[in-house]
This record gives sequence, structure tokens and C-alpha cells, in this order.
Amino acid sequence: MKDTSTIQLKKKTIKELSEIKEHPRESYNDLISKMIKVYKLSINKNSYDEFLHKIQKMKMQELWDNADDEEWENA
Repeated sequence: MKDTSTIQLKKKTIKELSEIKEHPRESYNDLISKMIKVYKLSINKNSYDEFLHKIQKMKMQELWDNADDEEWENA
């Protein structure tokens, strides 16, 4: 297996990984690969959420900060 390597993990980390396996025969490689995928998705989701928040903030300022509303409040 040329595309594999050995990494050192603390025993505590190995224990924690073992506890979150979906089934006992699941490999650490599969588990870590899933964790990486979830992490990447969460980063993309957070980026998307931040993008939406910025757009919404600009639109809300546009809606709230207009002369018509100010005239109505002073009526």
C-alpha cells in the first residue's frame, strides 16, 4: 500500500474516535474521512450564511433608512 502512512495519535484520541464509530468494524481512515467531509461542509455553510447575512443587512438598511418612513414617523 503505497498511498498509506502511519500517524501517531494519543490514546485518548483513539478512544474518542472509537466511541464515535458508527459500527465496530469501521476503519479510522473512513471515520476521519467523514469528519473531514463534515468539516468542509460546515465551512461552506458558514460562508454561505455570512454571505446571506451581509446581503440581508444591506437590504434591511435600504428598506429602513428611507425618506418615506421618516416622513411617516413625523406625521
